[in-house]
Amino acid sequence: PDTKTDLFAMFIQRNLMLTVVGGQLGFMTPLVWMFISTYSAVRQMLIKNHAISSLIQLEYSGFDGATVPICTFTLEKGAGTNSIGAFIRLSDFKGSENQSPRALEAIRNPQCGWFYRASTKDFEKIPGSPIVYWLSGAMVEAFTQGERLGEVAAPRQGLATGENARFVRSWHEVSANRIGFGMESRADAMSSGRRWFPYNKGGDFRRWYGNQEFVVDWLNDGEEIRSFGAETGKPRSRAQNTESYFEPSVSWSKISSGSPAFRYFPPGFIFDVAGTSIFCRSEAESMEILAFGNSVVVLEMLLALAPTLNFEVGQIASLPTVSDGSGSLALLAANLIDIAKADWDASELSWDFTGLYLLRESSGDMLIPEGLSVLHEMQDVATRKSQELETQNNEVVAASFGLSEEVNPEVAIERISLSGNPYFRFAKGLTPAKRAAARTESDINDFVSYGVGCMFGRYSLDLPGLVLADQGASVKDYLVKVPVPSFAPDVENVIPIVDGDWFEDDIVSRFRAFLRVAFGEEHFEENLRFVIESLGVTDLRDYFVKSFYKDHVQRYKKRPIYWMFSSPKGSFNALIYMHRYTPSTVSTVLNEYLREYRGKLASSLSHQERVAMSGDSPREKAAAQKEADRIRTVLLELDEYEHEILYPLATQQIAIDLDDGVKANYPKFGTALKKIPGLEASNE
Repeated sequence: PDTKTDLFAMFIQRNLMLTVVGGQLGFMTPLVWMFISTYSAVRQMLIKNHAISSLIQLEYSGFDGATVPICTFTLEKGAGTNSIGAFIRLSDFKGSENQSPRALEAIRNPQCGWFYRASTKDFEKIPGSPIVYWLSGAMVEAFTQGERLGEVAAPRQGLATGENARFVRSWHEVSANRIGFGMESRADAMSSGRRWFPYNKGGDFRRWYGNQEFVVDWLNDGEEIRSFGAETGKPRSRAQNTESYFEPSVSWSKISSGSPAFRYFPPGFIFDVAGTSIFCRSEAESMEILAFGNSVVVLEMLLALAPTLNFEVGQIASLPTVSDGSGSLALLAANLIDIAKADWDASELSWDFTGLYLLRESSGDMLIPEGLSVLHEMQDVATRKSQELETQNNEVVAASFGLSEEVNPEVAIERISLSGNPYFRFAKGLTPAKRAAARTESDINDFVSYGVGCMFGRYSLDLPGLVLADQGASVKDYLVKVPVPSFAPDVENVIPIVDGDWFEDDIVSRFRAFLRVAFGEEHFEENLRFVIESLGVTDLRDYFVKSFYKDHVQRYKKRPIYWMFSSPKGSFNALIYMHRYTPSTVSTVLNEYLREYRGKLASSLSHQERVAMSGDSPREKAAAQKEADRIRTVLLELDEYEHEILYPLATQQIAIDLDDGVKANYPKFGTALKKIPGLEASNE
């Protein structure tokens, strides 16, 4: 029963049965038995009754032409409890050509750094008994201290919807007035009548605070999710630990590409199986657990418990915890949360976003580089402060376990997980100049994106936070909130993006007006040049025509809030804001913009044809003929777009429901909208 899940494990057990006490056995097997919980019984069998006399852990590419996790080891049957084994760790040496030489080097020189001695019995001190031979004696003893985390708090898995594409949305996809923020209980959520509630589903490496991006359909206490699939006999969803929904928690991402990242979630969240969470008895306890979880001590412990970097609830629950008794851990965690929250909320992807810090520094007549200098200094101070606090946190936790001499408390600047930290945000290996340029470009992209938001009324220079974010919102609603705007939103919810000055209210002219209001008239030309240079283009129009929408789709992770109507070859583009969409929007794009554009092009064509016939010089005639040919090609494209795509669509008066999400609504417009690669396949 203990070994039947795998042939190699059965082979080990059978060989032990065939061997006399004191006999030696040698194996080469997959190394999964050393760590994974499935093989816990195998490890217990070996540790309690026998001894590992030697073991070599190979690197995954340790065989030429194959990538396999392999170890080779010898056992002594029935060895005494004090038996010490020799271990060699080759996992840091890539390639088959390194395995034999490094192994022989370790045997000749045990001080090499990858040779270890360990007692098989010591592995019992560690939850699950993983074969973590490289741990020091002090680190092994640390596992025996204090209480298990599962005894002082409750790590739990949450909701499995059964089909995220149906029940989960990015928060910005749906109408803001349909989201129930800050609920403190299921009863509050039920009585609110809201449909969508913040959903913690893990996410990328980020410590202390953040990764608050999704909402889940929990209308009527999750009535639809709970019954999902029940008609076939067994529900596909699993709503577990519902008594903890909406309670504050400390959470971590179940699967990590690096070290664990624990985050604080305030009241109001439902959590899923990938956003596994810990629920504590008090706020102070939550802060201590958070500080402990993000320490270098826990990193070392989890590398022992979960070398595959898949952090299960059971592994987190088995961690030992020791309180420092002074309250300093709780204070450190609270300060780090404050910094991380300010950093998270500085992005328009946060539902608590109030506006760009860059604009807060604007005095009305200011050079953008000066504003960026203030912003970057503020971000750098926050990064350095976080680094200092995280180092202090490591020192306190290490001291509590008696591990001050065992771990390095220093935190690399690249691991301070703030978006405002350029060492974390951008790829390693950049020169200081390239990193500075990437940072500036990113900030200007944020500024342009915010400017487009102001053009549509999602934001306002005169009011913090979201302004128009409910389905069917209009300029009338905007003026109720901002009666005298310094920069008014577009009335028709259509902003053209074309290659040329064909519209007075196109996106380029609108952005120039926004820039004037945001940073003043005095330095307008300098600021405009700076924006253009920072974006890496020679012309602002070039950026909007070729790059803006791609950047927007990437920013909103293939769930864009601004949609681009685009002719087959992109000669005509018009941007709309999906929250302000009405069934007549397509007709507006067709009648007020596409047909007007065609009319202007036709007039230009007539002019170019006249010049081509009677120009002053052969060169002028040739240029006019070339332009006439180009315009004819564009007109053919626009004619096809109008008659085959946009006009039939306008007659349909399509309605959308933001609750259905971008993935369901965007395809309703077919080829009228610019294609989003991967939209259909994305099921997150």
